[in-house]
Amino acid sequence: MRPLHGLPPKARRELSRLLERAVSKAEYRRVLCVWLRAALGMPAIEIATALGWSTGSVHNLHSRYLREGASALVDSGRGGRRWAWLTVEEEEELLVAFADSAEQGAITEISAVQAALEQRVGQRVAKSTVYRLVARWGWRKLAPRPFHPDTLPAVQQAFKKSSGVWCAPRPLAKQNAVWHCG
Repeated sequence: MRPLHGLPPKARRELSRLLERAVSKAEYRRVLCVWLRAALGMPAIEIATALGWSTGSVHNLHSRYLREGASALVDSGRGGRRWAWLTVEEEEELLVAFADSAEQGAITEISAVQAALEQRVGQRVAKSTVYRLVARWGWRKLAPRPFHPDTLPAVQQAFKKSSGVWCAPRPLAKQNAVWHCG
């Protein structure tokens, strides 16, 4: 078992105040984890059992509290844009030009957005990053496809002229009867 470093003398009072002011369940549990050690002298294994955590998580939180103080317990937790290339405002500014041209009927290609982003950032950016960027702003891939790329218009016209147009049987006609409609 590791030797415990002593907590600061004012820790018990500070932690009691933090427990009362906790705004979320996660924050309350973090403060409680350190308070159980400061006020009751509980070992990490018992604190872990009481909170449903692993012993390593308890040790990590205790050491963070000793290093950083109360700010380690009341931080906002995980989440956020830690690795963003651009801020939200910069992203919007980048996409405004493409949105204006799209409203006029132009098709925006992801390669053009990628080139503009790479120029803005100053280095290469993966295409998946660009797709996530445009998805964040509610853009989606719309690819108009009025005809199949392998279609031959002359063959289609010849087929239309040579084939007869058939329709379904009339309701009052004999069973299994088919009529030519054209």
